[in-house]
Amino acid sequence: MHYLFITGKLAERNLSKVLDTIKDMDFTYEIRCININVAALLTTELLAKKIDSVQGFDKIILPGKVRGDIAELEKSLGVKVERGPEELKDLPAMFGGESLKYDLTSYEVHIFAEITDAPFLSIPDILLLAESYRKDGAEIIDIGCLPDQPFPHLSETIQELKRNKFYVSVDSHNLEEIVEGSKSGADYVLSLKKENINIIESIDATPVLIPNSTDDIDSLYWCIDKCIKENKKFIADPILDPINYGFTDSLVRYHQLRKDYPKIDIMMGIGNLTELTHADTTGITAMLMGIITELKINHILTAQVSNHCRTVIKETDLARRIMYAASSNNITPKHINSGLLVNHASDKNMMDKVDIDHLYKQVKDKNYRIIMSDDGIHLFNKKGKIVATDPYDFYDFIDVEGDIGHAYYLGIELARAQIAYQLGKDYEQDEELDWGCLVNKEFDDKLEFKKTRSTYKKKKNEDT
Repeated sequence: MHYLFITGKLAERNLSKVLDTIKDMDFTYEIRCININVAALLTTELLAKKIDSVQGFDKIILPGKVRGDIAELEKSLGVKVERGPEELKDLPAMFGGESLKYDLTSYEVHIFAEITDAPFLSIPDILLLAESYRKDGAEIIDIGCLPDQPFPHLSETIQELKRNKFYVSVDSHNLEEIVEGSKSGADYVLSLKKENINIIESIDATPVLIPNSTDDIDSLYWCIDKCIKENKKFIADPILDPINYGFTDSLVRYHQLRKDYPKIDIMMGIGNLTELTHADTTGITAMLMGIITELKINHILTAQVSNHCRTVIKETDLARRIMYAASSNNITPKHINSGLLVNHASDKNMMDKVDIDHLYKQVKDKNYRIIMSDDGIHLFNKKGKIVATDPYDFYDFIDVEGDIGHAYYLGIELARAQIAYQLGKDYEQDEELDWGCLVNKEFDDKLEFKKTRSTYKKKKNEDT
């Protein structure tokens, strides 16, 4: 097989270096540099005009960010065309490298998402929250009742949620609310103890069983045995305690419970850790989901009350999929998906100073390039180059000849580069920083051109 790799001037050298790293290469290749600096600016229409003869090639590999219709390009050239990965470092994976895409459609853990202040909310507001929780990955909407707080619209709330095809649980310490919830169609009720377990005779909903107190695990076992004996469905929750209030001991309880009852359904309420620990929740969630996967815990209860927990449902959804993929493939949960890496990049992906200097020497225009390396942020055009880590340090170097839009653009890009440099994230000029699963990304359709930003729109209008 003989391949033709298409690239731009600035990436040509790096492409060659990456291709040299491919072991046991079973193809020959040629690199063809199109007369354009940045490969990401290429389009299939432009390529059709500039590519010249492709006779003798079995396949053409394009940069991953090339926009346009590949099918039309194939038809025009008479050769199979394929987009490479968006990141050059991922190119070896196209040819049998170690990188592997894992299936994240499967999972085993079900998410209960609690609406903690439901008695104070209207039914439309509850429905809006429920829809957003479902969109983020929750299967069951947990209606949180409050002690000594009337909930006159509890029954109507449950019925409305059921009409909208939600699974519903009612979370209350009030037996009357538990009974009302079950009669109104709730699928689950939280939580029953030894002292009130007999109520299972009068409810259809599946109960979540808890101990009378965290130091009385025998009371939970008594409830479990009663339900097993009477052939009643149930979920057991030995209670996850916060850090400094028995957290480690509570993990041991879960481990012992699974050991004593290998086949029962178990729930873990993770809010006591995520809500009561001032730390980014992605790492906490990943660790807990690893424990949950190892112990084959079937259900988790979570909440999004505190500001630092506002994305915990979507984090939990992704974490359960990653951990299931890791478990199914008998590997550690590394390099499966980077969605929980929000502050740092998974691998160091910086150009070295030698390569940047090589690119700098090739630049013949006044457009500024921004590239990050170990020693800082490199800003350069044909007039010169500067390296710094603070955007303010570039001020005296930049000359945009009164173009306010261009100045605004450079300010944005240098600020992004500074953040990336400080945190050890990947940075690519003209691309937003990647914040993992915390930020919803717009679908990037390679058949469409990128939208023109406001700074360029203004300049265009002024010219006309």
